[in-house]
Amino acid sequence: MNLILIAPPAAGKGTQAQKITKEYHIPHISIGDLLRETADENLKAQMKAGKLVSDEIVTKLLKERLMYEDCQKGFILDGYPRNLNQAKLYDGLLKELNIEMGPIIVIEISKEEALKRMVGRCVCPKCGASYNELIDGLKPTEAGICDNCGSELIKRIDDNTETFNKRFQTYEDMTKPLIAYYDNKIHFVKSENSPDETFTKIKKILGGLK
Repeated sequence: MNLILIAPPAAGKGTQAQKITKEYHIPHISIGDLLRETADENLKAQMKAGKLVSDEIVTKLLKERLMYEDCQKGFILDGYPRNLNQAKLYDGLLKELNIEMGPIIVIEISKEEALKRMVGRCVCPKCGASYNELIDGLKPTEAGICDNCGSELIKRIDDNTETFNKRFQTYEDMTKPLIAYYDNKIHFVKSENSPDETFTKIKKILGGLK
């Protein structure tokens, strides 16, 4: 099961990736994490200077990660491919590594709902759990406190309307064309208020592919 997750900002992609990892025992590969954890000092300096990382370098990092033993039974890609050029590079990478193209799940959400989720989002700095102060079912039991470890929740500095609008437009311009590129490999899932409801739909799709 080699799965690609595509979603606009605040659609709950990270939450669903965690649930899939737990259910199917395959690693969640976040391109953002790969970039942050790279040992390449030149690349670190490039990112620190605010320069964009080329699609070729991102794909090289992904190739190295896919060769790990834990990817033998499948993986979840989060944040890649992000544009058509990366999609074509990924096609070549799969051929090189003799890996089959798996299902692609697109999580759908309206811009209005996504904005509501982003501005109300708060996260635990210790365990990474995510909550939302504005949405029932996603609120912490005690306001401002993590249900899992009791740490004080924080808001990300970039969870604001201006940043959201830029991210959503980037998604519209660069990522949504991937839907046309992959065409019949796409499976659409509407994001529900409850992450469990969304995950039930994803499991139904994945179960039907076996």
